[in-house]
Amino acid sequence: MARTPTPTTALPPAYSESSIRVLKGLEPVKQRPGMYTRTDNPLHIIQEVLDNAADEALAGHGKKIKVILHGDGSVSVEDDGRGIPFGMHPEEQAPVIELVFTRLHAGGKFDKGQGGAYSFSGGLHGVGVSVTNALAKRLEASSHREGQVATLVFEAGDVTQALVVRPQGEGDRKQGTSVRVWPDPKYFESPVLPMAELTHLLRSKAVLMPGVTVSLSNDKTKDTQTWQYKGGLSDYLMQTLSGDPVVPLFEGDGFADGQSEQFAEGEGASWAVAFTEDGAPVRESYVNLIPTSAGGTHDSGLRDGLFNAVKSFIELHALLPKGVKLMPEDVFARASYVLSAKVLDPQFQGQIKERLNSRDAVRLVSSFVRPKLELWLNQHVEYGKKLAELAIKAAQTRQKAGQKVEKRKSSGVAVLPGKLTDCESKDIAHNEVFLVEGDSAGGSAKMGRNKENQAVLPLRGKVLNTWEVERDRLFANTEIHDISVAIGVDPHGPNDTPDLSNLRYGKVCILSDADVDGSHIQVLLLTLFFRHFPKLIETGHLYVARPPLFRVDAPARGKKPASKAYALDEGELTAILDKLRKDGVKESAWSISRFKGLGEMSAEQLWDTTLNPDTRRLLPIELGPLDHTGTEHLMMQLMGKGEAAARRDLMELHGDSIEIDV
Repeated sequence: MARTPTPTTALPPAYSESSIRVLKGLEPVKQRPGMYTRTDNPLHIIQEVLDNAADEALAGHGKKIKVILHGDGSVSVEDDGRGIPFGMHPEEQAPVIELVFTRLHAGGKFDKGQGGAYSFSGGLHGVGVSVTNALAKRLEASSHREGQVATLVFEAGDVTQALVVRPQGEGDRKQGTSVRVWPDPKYFESPVLPMAELTHLLRSKAVLMPGVTVSLSNDKTKDTQTWQYKGGLSDYLMQTLSGDPVVPLFEGDGFADGQSEQFAEGEGASWAVAFTEDGAPVRESYVNLIPTSAGGTHDSGLRDGLFNAVKSFIELHALLPKGVKLMPEDVFARASYVLSAKVLDPQFQGQIKERLNSRDAVRLVSSFVRPKLELWLNQHVEYGKKLAELAIKAAQTRQKAGQKVEKRKSSGVAVLPGKLTDCESKDIAHNEVFLVEGDSAGGSAKMGRNKENQAVLPLRGKVLNTWEVERDRLFANTEIHDISVAIGVDPHGPNDTPDLSNLRYGKVCILSDADVDGSHIQVLLLTLFFRHFPKLIETGHLYVARPPLFRVDAPARGKKPASKAYALDEGELTAILDKLRKDGVKESAWSISRFKGLGEMSAEQLWDTTLNPDTRRLLPIELGPLDHTGTEHLMMQLMGKGEAAARRDLMELHGDSIEIDV
């Protein structure tokens, strides 16, 4: 008799040594282009080539940059700089020009010491034109230098025509680099370059480099546009303003000299600022000629300098009406500006460098802007009074709006918890509350915060897991009762329409240690808000603060003074140490401190890294690609008391992708 085969369940794919795939060369870029560049169109990969040409001009080695749009969809960028070196690299034993286009972390801009090829440059992440090459169907590069011309051709990032070097002919340029790129459409949502953005980018390069000629030619239409500015930032700003300035433009610059103890020689900024009563503000900022469309710490330095100078003038002339409290946005709200900062070692957020994260840039820009504006205002008192009037008017409008909210919620308000250290401002949109783990951390936060708009609520121990707690039993827990009363919103469900008019803070921020225990507290609080205060997440009021786990103190190196850097985790720490090694710092010269908890951080450190809006990293909490039901199912697996088996399956499935710092 034939036996019936026993049914077998399909085995999961084996996870072994052979499962690990190592991406080599430019493969990481092709696999995940969005991590390295903008993928809506190819402008950013062309900008990488343009930035290299601009860096040559910034270093004083070029006077012309030419961009050509060809009929076949390719784009050429030509400069008259020094030309990319094409000799053999002493360590890699490959032509340098080939390494520049094929290695992610190869470039002339890491070397910031004496005699480095670039003192100030924008290309510092070591990806640049290698990303351009990876995402191009074809790329042709030629370098003119030392009486020779070197050419080579790439397709899909690989060399297809090896380096050829020949003597310069009669019609050849003496020096410079030419790069022609055919972007590969499969990596971009649209293969079409946005002409308005490209034109704006080229024009701004010319503005920021007086005396350098920038041109754009189109082979199809035979049109050529050329930009060369000698009038500086103020002319450019006046051409782009939509409203008339209340006072003449405030233009200036400031750069550190060799005697500065805080900043490297040459670091500083140039700016032009206009104040208008109407029209949309124009705000453009650059770091080493790289456009920072999302702003950053240099913008914050400009705002800080403007605010403190105007505030000082108002106090000196006793112009502030009684009961009016001036805040930075009152001065900054009607400011239009163009800001060009020079930072020796800029740290950007992400590969496309849209935002500057360098903490020292706040003090750098502010330290030059404030004294110059104070002097200007006191030399032109009438202008100063007009500017003061504009700021005071903005402050009064803001305070009136805040008072309306306050009156609406004043009836029947619960008594605020005693351990809440509240802020002074009544402007709900501007106010923040930090839910802080532990009394000692709460003490540092209270001392380090901005009393004007930041409140602190210390929480004792780990918050209750509220996933399966009935709503009417929530207030039996003191911590949860205090959170609800402090923020001014009652617990509710996803389908309820709670009254958010009593909300006391525009940002509710979870602040816990950067270790495993801190992450656990973070999860418990996120569970509380997702389960019982979901509308705060939907309306964008919930955030998680990200304090650092490590601090690295580095000695002075070359032009760069001694510095300190903070890392969120091991990955960032490794990146900081790699950077120091590239800068030539010996392993024994730096020191690494690990914060055991927020309570170990001084008030000043907590402000610099976690509380200061200009330098902190605050993560907004949003619902991801899953809808509320899908997220609820996942949260049930994670937080439900009867879900041990489902939780174990989840851990087995994803456990290998998690790094735990124990």
